[in-house]
Amino acid sequence: MKILVISNYKSIVTVRPEAEIFIGLAKKGHEITVMTYEGADYIPRFEEHGIKVIPFHPTKKRDKESIAFIREELIKGEYDILQMYNSLAYLNGIPAAKGLPVKVSLYRGYTGNIAWYDPFIYLKYFNKTVDAVICNVKAIEELFVKNYFGNRIIFKTINKGHDISWYQVDEKADLSEYIQSKDNVKFICTANDRKMKGLKYLLKATHYLDKDAPFELFLAGNNMDRPEFLKLIEESPVKDKIHILGYRNDILEVENNCDVFVLASLYGESITKAAIEAMALGKAPLITDIPGNKKLVVSGESGIVVPKADAEGLAEGMKQYIYNPKLIEKYGEAAQNRIQNVFHTSKTVEEYEEFYNELILD
Repeated sequence: MKILVISNYKSIVTVRPEAEIFIGLAKKGHEITVMTYEGADYIPRFEEHGIKVIPFHPTKKRDKESIAFIREELIKGEYDILQMYNSLAYLNGIPAAKGLPVKVSLYRGYTGNIAWYDPFIYLKYFNKTVDAVICNVKAIEELFVKNYFGNRIIFKTINKGHDISWYQVDEKADLSEYIQSKDNVKFICTANDRKMKGLKYLLKATHYLDKDAPFELFLAGNNMDRPEFLKLIEESPVKDKIHILGYRNDILEVENNCDVFVLASLYGESITKAAIEAMALGKAPLITDIPGNKKLVVSGESGIVVPKADAEGLAEGMKQYIYNPKLIEKYGEAAQNRIQNVFHTSKTVEEYEEFYNELILD
C-alpha cells in the first residue's frame, strides 16, 4: 500500500503511539510518506526506517495553497490511503482529495461533542469525501454510529498501541520533603485542572479516610492550588497527607516513586495516556468507569474501577490498597502485562494494515 499521513510529529513523547504505527507498517513493506512540520522531532526516526518525510503541515483552515500542495502530492504519489489526525489536516486534506481515487481516513481520540446537528461535523467527519474514521475507543465509534444516518462512512475502533519500554525510567523523583513515612501507600494523580478530570471528587474522597490511614496523596499538574481545591484539602481529616506538586517535567520519575495511580475523570477522554504510562511502570491503577477507559482496567484483576463522580467509591478503592498492600504488587504486575499484551503497538499495526486493506477493496 501507498499511504500518505498528515499529522503533527513535533514531540516524540506525545505522538509516539501514533508515529510508531506507520514505522510498523513501513517494516511490513508498505510505502509510507509523512507530511509534518519542518523540524519535527520524529523526522529522524521516520527517515531511519525508510519513510519519506515532506516538511509541510497546514497552518490555516481551508488554505488554497495548502490544499493545492496536498492535492499535487496525492496525484503525483498515486496513494491508496490518505490518513489524517488533526483539524488543520482535515480542513485542507479533505478538499485536496475530492474526486481523487484515494481513500480518506480521519481519526478521533476524544469522547463527546459528536452530534448530527453540528454543521461543522459535515466539514470533517461526515464529509462526502471521507471514507473512514478510526476511533481510539469503542465509545467514540458508538457515538458516530448513533449520529450518522448514512452507511457509506466506516467507523472503526482501533486503540493506539504502546510498548512498556517507552515508559521505563531508572530514577525515582525525590519526594522526601513530603513523605511522612516510607511505609505509607503513595497515591499519585497527574492531571491539569479541568472539570472533566473530576479532581474535586478525589479530594472529597479523602474526607472518608481515617486520620491515621497510612497513605500519602500527590497531586501533579497545573492549577492544583486553586481555591476550591485548597478548601477541600483544608477540610479533609487527612489534609497533612495531601501534597500539591504542581507541574512536573519528570512525571514518570514521580510516578516511579509512587505505588498507585488514581484517576477520577468524569467524561471526554478516550484511553487516558497518563494511566497507560503509570500501568506500563507497573503501578496499580484506581480509575473511574468513564466510557473511554471502559476496557483499560479489568476491575479485580488488573486494578480497581469505581463509578465516576462518586467520592465514597473512590475512598473505598483507596482503602482497598491502603489496607491490602499485597494488591498493589498483584494489580501493578497485571496492569503492566495488560498494556504489553492487550494494548501493544504491534497489535495496532496489524489492525491498521487489515483495516486499510479492507478499505481499499471496499
